[in-house]
Amino acid sequence: MLIIGITGTLGAGKGTVVEYLVGEKGFRHFSVRHFLLEIIRKRYLPENRNSMFLIANELRATFGPSYVTDQLYLQAAASDQPCIIESIRTTGEIVSLRQKGDFYLFAVDALPEIRFQRIRLRNSVTDDISYETFLEQEEREMHTSDPGVQNLAGCREMADFVLSNNGEKTALFRQVETALARIKAKGSPSGE
Repeated sequence: MLIIGITGTLGAGKGTVVEYLVGEKGFRHFSVRHFLLEIIRKRYLPENRNSMFLIANELRATFGPSYVTDQLYLQAAASDQPCIIESIRTTGEIVSLRQKGDFYLFAVDALPEIRFQRIRLRNSVTDDISYETFLEQEEREMHTSDPGVQNLAGCREMADFVLSNNGEKTALFRQVETALARIKAKGSPSGE
């Protein structure tokens, strides 16, 4: 069973990669964001990035650094399709997923100004923020030595493929196709 994890900075285009893999390649999608939003709604918390950050870290502190993605992996394992687990944010999640089988990590990135414009356009409940808040939230999630806390820089370093999304979607999709071809040719994840 092939599982692709998607990590990346806020507004980089993770969702665009997911849409392509689901729509064009028949992947099934499992989202950390949706998993966390269900819990946030049950607790009647504000549906924003701070709540997601707090709930994710609470779950990881209570149940282990890879708890959320392990739960999504169990759902994916029941599928007979290749799967995507989107919004991987900790190195502990990556370590756990790599131990489970055919797993590859895609990191998506773009320039901060481009990413901020994208989140303003998508206008989701967690994206109604200023540019300064956008940069502050990203910095909070960028570095740590704790495997159970958001570490986008560490996740990027662990990625099998880094996709640059500063331009047109077609250029991003070409990078996805190249990565898929390399995965198919390789037959097993890097380092195994």
